[in-house]
Amino acid sequence: MKDEQNKIDTVSSSTQSPPPASEDINSHWHGVVRRRSFLKGLGMAGATLLPASALLMTKAKAQQEDSNRSGDRSGSLTRGDAAILRFLGAAEILESDLWIQYWELGGTQDNEFATATGGNPRYTEALQILDGDQPQYIHDNTDDEISHAAFIRAYLASRGASTAELDLLNGPHFRTLPGSMATGSSGKNRLTNLMQLNVDTSFWTRYRIDNENPDLDPNFTFPQAVNPPEGLRIGRQFPETMPTSAPVPLVTSPTT
Repeated sequence: MKDEQNKIDTVSSSTQSPPPASEDINSHWHGVVRRRSFLKGLGMAGATLLPASALLMTKAKAQQEDSNRSGDRSGSLTRGDAAILRFLGAAEILESDLWIQYWELGGTQDNEFATATGGNPRYTEALQILDGDQPQYIHDNTDDEISHAAFIRAYLASRGASTAELDLLNGPHFRTLPGSMATGSSGKNRLTNLMQLNVDTSFWTRYRIDNENPDLDPNFTFPQAVNPPEGLRIGRQFPETMPTSAPVPLVTSPTT
C-alpha cells in the first residue's frame, strides 16, 4: 500500500513540475527581442515622418503669414470657405450696384436704404406697362441685394476673416463708370454699366400669345414688348424717349 502511494506522489510531482530554467529564459528573451524590434520600427517610422511633418507645418505657417499680410486672413474658417464667401460677397455688391441704378429711375421712392432721387416718372410708367408692381419689385430686390452683401461681410468679420477686399470693392475706388444722366439718376459713378444694354422684353409676349409655345417651337421669335424688334435699348437719352404704350396686343387669338 505504501509503495502504491509513493508511485502516485511521484507521478503527480513530475506532472506539475515547471519547465526547465533554460526554456523559460529563452521564451522570455524572445519576447523582449520582439518588443524591442517593434519599438525600434516605430522609432524609425517616426524619424522618417518627422521631417515631412515639420516641413508641412512650416509651409502651412508661412502660408498663413502670407495670407495675413495679403488680407486673405480666414480666421476660424478654412481658406477655401472664406474665399467662396468673399466671391459671393463681391457678386452681391455688383448686383446691388446694378439694382440701385434701376431703383433710382423706376423703383418705389423712399429712404429705406438710400437717399431717394424722386425717380423718373416716364420710365416708371413704361415699366408698369409690363407689370403694375414693377416699381415695388425693383425697390424690394434692391434692398435684398444690399442686405445680402452686408450679411456676408458681417459673417466673415464675425469669424475673424478679412473683409478688406470687400470693403475696397464696396468703396469708391472701383466706381469709375459713368451712370445715366436721365431724370432720377443720382449721377454717381458705378461699378456696373447700365448704359449699353439691350434688354430682352420678349418674356412679356411669350406667355401671352396663345398659338405659340416656346417649348414646342424653339425657333419662333417672340416680339419685343417694348421698342421692337431690338428690345429695350438703354443709352444716354434713355428713358426720356421711352414709349409709354405697349406696341403689341396683350393677347392674340389662335389661328384657325
